[in-house]
Amino acid sequence: MIARDTVLRFAVRLFVVIVVSSRSSSADDGGGDGGVDFIYQGFQHAANLTMDGSAKVLHGGALQLTNDSNRLVGHAFHAAPVRFLDDGAGGGGGGVVSSFSTAFVLDIVTVGSGGGHGLAFVVAPSATLPGASPEIYLGVLGPRTNGNASDHVFAVEFDTVMDLEMNDTNGNHVGVDVNSLVSVVSEPVAYYAGDGSTKVPVQLESAQQIQAWIDYDGGSSILNVTVAPATVTERPRRPLISTKLDLLPIFKENMYVGFSSATGKLASSHYILAWSFRTNGVAQSIDLRRLPKVPRQSSPPPKLLIIKFAAVACAGTLTLIAAAMVAVLWLRRRAALADTLEEWELEHPQRIPYKELYKATKGFKESELLGAGGFGQVYRGVLRRRSGEAVAIKRISNGTRQGMREFVAEVASLGRMRHRNLVELRGWCKHDQDLLLVYEFMPGGSLDARLFGTAASAAAAEGVKAPPPPPLLTWAQRFAILKGVAHGLLYLHEEWEHVVVHRDVKANNVLLGAGDTGAARLGDFGLARLYEHGATPATTRVAGTLGYMAPELTFTSRATTATDVFSFGALLLEVACGRRPIEPAAAGEADGDVLLVRWVRDRALDGDGGGGDVLRAVDPRLEGCYDEEEARLVLWLGLMCSQARPEARPSMRQVCRYLDGEEMLQEDATPAAIFSGADSSDLFGGSFVVSMTSSSAGGTMSASSLQGGR
Repeated sequence: MIARDTVLRFAVRLFVVIVVSSRSSSADDGGGDGGVDFIYQGFQHAANLTMDGSAKVLHGGALQLTNDSNRLVGHAFHAAPVRFLDDGAGGGGGGVVSSFSTAFVLDIVTVGSGGGHGLAFVVAPSATLPGASPEIYLGVLGPRTNGNASDHVFAVEFDTVMDLEMNDTNGNHVGVDVNSLVSVVSEPVAYYAGDGSTKVPVQLESAQQIQAWIDYDGGSSILNVTVAPATVTERPRRPLISTKLDLLPIFKENMYVGFSSATGKLASSHYILAWSFRTNGVAQSIDLRRLPKVPRQSSPPPKLLIIKFAAVACAGTLTLIAAAMVAVLWLRRRAALADTLEEWELEHPQRIPYKELYKATKGFKESELLGAGGFGQVYRGVLRRRSGEAVAIKRISNGTRQGMREFVAEVASLGRMRHRNLVELRGWCKHDQDLLLVYEFMPGGSLDARLFGTAASAAAAEGVKAPPPPPLLTWAQRFAILKGVAHGLLYLHEEWEHVVVHRDVKANNVLLGAGDTGAARLGDFGLARLYEHGATPATTRVAGTLGYMAPELTFTSRATTATDVFSFGALLLEVACGRRPIEPAAAGEADGDVLLVRWVRDRALDGDGGGGDVLRAVDPRLEGCYDEEEARLVLWLGLMCSQARPEARPSMRQVCRYLDGEEMLQEDATPAAIFSGADSSDLFGGSFVVSMTSSSAGGTMSASSLQGGR
């Protein structure tokens, strides 16, 4: 008798388990309306579920579409297709879309300072979603399939990242998608409380359970989308989205229903906790008391340390109080080195954490300072986490508005340019009011330091032992440096996808590689401006360095490639003569500042017999050890590039052809011949015109048409 009772009790318990299991998993009920009706109250026993990608069912019963790894795609669909098209009334051959209703509970757990990208409820012809991509496509479509009418895909997205390409409303929205991730209608996530007059925002990335309802009336073609936190016990009366949408051209007779999710450069864990679906009726209600749990991140260790030290401090012992003070200082330093990202920063790759740059420069120690300018300081650093690479870190001062414009310009331009004669941007960082740019380290220092020994002068001014002066640059080295910078400017002006006007070409911004054969590279694009090829440059604030600025800037305020050519002309003369573009008069010279362009011209014009020799302007420190033809060419090009009228200056392509020996000067095209008829006011204050002609058999430049006067 006892054995019989035991068997009976076991049979009853087994029946209850079977019933509960059948309610927890999907169940297609024919019903009186002939539609589909199923519910997943947790997914532990979900036999009718097909998954791919990163999707899986956790031990507790939650359906995890993605974890917190980057660039994942996860799909989970009801295994059996659903019939969505019925024959039209009267048998006329037309079809009507079946009404359908679905409800589900989602949970998005964010990792770190921000997550992405989101999830979507999907109705598609296939459960595999061919061509699907991560990030902005949410695993639903891809670059080749997005926007194709042949997709036959309907989705309601829950997106946590704003993407301009998809015309997203914001970084926290619900959108209705038809064959494209560009939503036909979207709204910031919210629900209407009470009678529907109060709109309450809802944050998707809040690690809270959020319930969503999607209802479509096939007769009226009205789609309603409603969301609310699971803590709201009653479904809001007013939907978040209510729109008329004809799904007849989109739906095929049989379609699959399910979910898709994806992550990008930033990641979140996306979960579905419960799901019900029904055609030709209202989906079953979800029992919110039986929702499975999802993994949560533990509290960060620093907060636990703060609580621990605060409790110990209350004990009143001197030793523990001292330990608490040390902990507070450590936490403050950690907070000072922490990064807070702004939305625009996510658009640019190659970001390096501030903490890494702080350690690389030993806390921006003065001993690591390479130099300072009007817009900030440059430090030497070693990125130990990146194979010990030595870099130069420019720290733009004060975080001023001007500094921000410089910073964005460098990130947007130099970060995408690659040329052997341009300094490569290795990374960047924005931290509070500090703007930092990380360049490749050029061990040869700046051209200015090699020409004039500025490093030794700065050390002497600070009262510290000066480093040994670098060896004097030979003429061959100087000529190679000028050719390299010329080709770098040619790339900026004509060979890149945009026209880039550097606006600050000078010796201090030309950096040299290691050894005597190290390549010269043009750097510091803080003042650079970009525009399309063939477009007219916009006016802008006059910027640059005195002595290198073209005279027309004072009244046009428009930086062009011709203004860069003028600056390069000053650099040509500076390198050849060993003198700055503007410097105080030396002994035996007239009082006041000496303009290098006029000084060189005077050497070409003044001399015995009324004719000078421009080679008298060559740097005397070379002691005559230079190629005379090359020196004449450099000085001649320097004067040509320094003409007051921008249209009279050569282009950088012409300059490169002469420096490369592809075109030769005519025998009479010497600086003395060029300026013998020019008035002294032609430089800076006036103008002179030189016509340039190139023949197909080598090309020459003629100075015979030179005219003086304004």
